[in-house]
Amino acid sequence: MDLNSSPNNTISVNSTFTSPSSADAKSTSRRPIALWPGMYHSPVTDALWEARSKIFERLLDPPKDAPPQSELLTKTPSESRTTILYNFSSDYILREQYRDPWNEVRIGKLLEDLDALAGTISVKHCSDNDFSTRPLLLVTAAVDKIVLKKPISVDIDLKIVGSVIWVGRSSIEIQLEVTQSSEEGSNASDVVALTANFIFVARDSKTGKAAPVNHLSPETEQEKVLYKEAEARNNLRKRKRGDAARREFDNGEANRLQTLLSEGRVFCDMPALADRNSILMRDTCLENAMICQPQQRNIHGRIFGGFLMHRAFELSFSTAYHFSGLVPYFLEVDHVDFLRPVDVGDFLRLKSCVLYTELQNSDQPLINIEVVAHVTRPELRSSEVTNTFHFTFTVRPEVKASNNGFRIRNVVPATEEEARRIIERMDAETSS
Repeated sequence: MDLNSSPNNTISVNSTFTSPSSADAKSTSRRPIALWPGMYHSPVTDALWEARSKIFERLLDPPKDAPPQSELLTKTPSESRTTILYNFSSDYILREQYRDPWNEVRIGKLLEDLDALAGTISVKHCSDNDFSTRPLLLVTAAVDKIVLKKPISVDIDLKIVGSVIWVGRSSIEIQLEVTQSSEEGSNASDVVALTANFIFVARDSKTGKAAPVNHLSPETEQEKVLYKEAEARNNLRKRKRGDAARREFDNGEANRLQTLLSEGRVFCDMPALADRNSILMRDTCLENAMICQPQQRNIHGRIFGGFLMHRAFELSFSTAYHFSGLVPYFLEVDHVDFLRPVDVGDFLRLKSCVLYTELQNSDQPLINIEVVAHVTRPELRSSEVTNTFHFTFTVRPEVKASNNGFRIRNVVPATEEEARRIIERMDAETSS
């Protein structure tokens, strides 16, 4: 991605203590409280809301009986490219808002910021600058993959650059890169610390149906390459969805099922003889439950996708820590589909488990965590899956080195359904 962006598309982030609605209380034209749909804001979300407040005003109060956009525009990636700057080196309060116990950036908060930035970029691309037409609703449909390439220090300034790299009829892919200097000082070079690809879909704000989005015209050679790669990923996702609908386990996969289940049966039927270096999947589980509050909603009145990722990440981190007995180190989030929206007042349950471990590389053992988000309605006796997240962790090398008795167990399924989940996830990792 071209990291150069025009100054007017660069957003500097400052620490926040007061609510945005009170920050301009002395202004003659105080912004309506409706423009700040909740007080659950990271500094980045706050800055992004400020940057697109005019668009938000239009979204909240569109013209009555306004027609949809009549003619699609053609935009370039540079028109939506936006940069976020975290002034960690000079802003002590901002550092404290993002610091984790190991003096690095809290990944959960960063995931929330990435979703907010991707949403801003999608709004920029889809805007037609015509206040007489009704705006589109843009929602997070999927996260293709998020990969951490290096530790992110909370003491060095951080930058996120993002832009639209591909569009379909009603979908948009946004690529984000998090960069940080390799060392402190004016001569330090920026290196990519994290990459992420978000997919948004457009809906007509009146009918709720899929709506066409502005076209994209890549200009540079790199932009053209990114467009082709994103188009290939989109075609692959479509094929995978079709394959999943038709999939049946063949004899080879049936044998894999039986192999995975063999040790689990020993645990269930002869626990005294079970392998002490293994553990049942069900014994690695943790769970959180919450009522979704108005403070966590977005401008459309629904729960932030970034908030869900934030909570899912922190549960997965706790699960990996509880399982391994050592401080985990995050590596990546695999593809996430947002299957259904989560509304204010929903009873949300997040259930996690260690799906499987990979122990071939003793220097970097892998812990694969699955987190499933359910919207539960006790009065209807129903529960629906809204998201399934897959996080991959290892353990911090410095912590591992200081623990000579370090050992990560093998995780085994006790049921056929658990074995199928493991096989499907392993196959997805292999094909990605």
